[in-house]
Amino acid sequence: MNLTFVELDEQDIPAITAVMARAFDHDSQRHLDVEKGGPDGYDDGRFFRKWVFSFTESRGYKVLLDDQIVGGFVVWLYDHEPNVLGTIFVDPDYQDRGIATRAWSFIEKTHPSPRGWRLGTPGYATKNRYFYEHKCGFRKIQERATPEHGGMSLIYEKRPQTKRVGEADDGIA
Repeated sequence: MNLTFVELDEQDIPAITAVMARAFDHDSQRHLDVEKGGPDGYDDGRFFRKWVFSFTESRGYKVLLDDQIVGGFVVWLYDHEPNVLGTIFVDPDYQDRGIATRAWSFIEKTHPSPRGWRLGTPGYATKNRYFYEHKCGFRKIQERATPEHGGMSLIYEKRPQTKRVGEADDGIA
């Protein structure tokens, strides 16, 4: 599988928005029994204009499979607090192929954080929870009521890896 991760340009907004809309609408249909649903602007480009191109701390990426956009993610990078995974999504036609796991690996290698990572996800999104906990090593630290969909929002963190005394960089002591 020829996957690449490329920073977004504003010209990518229509194509990446279409993929994001399919991914979020798929989750809304599966979990909430509604046709459409996602964060503000997820289906018209405002999400990327606001969260990627308005903040110096943010980076948006498209996930390409053989030059076709099949997913994306947005991260916020901070010096004095944990980095934030704002969103990660994969087109429903390409899910369950390890794409998001490879994207997370790319994120950690490209943007290592001495303070770790945080993220939020809807409580109803059971597949997201499994992915964050079992594939990426996050742990749930908080639950918040979310009136917009009548459920809970879950906050996760991943603390930075620390080496034990005497442990070599390659894991061989």
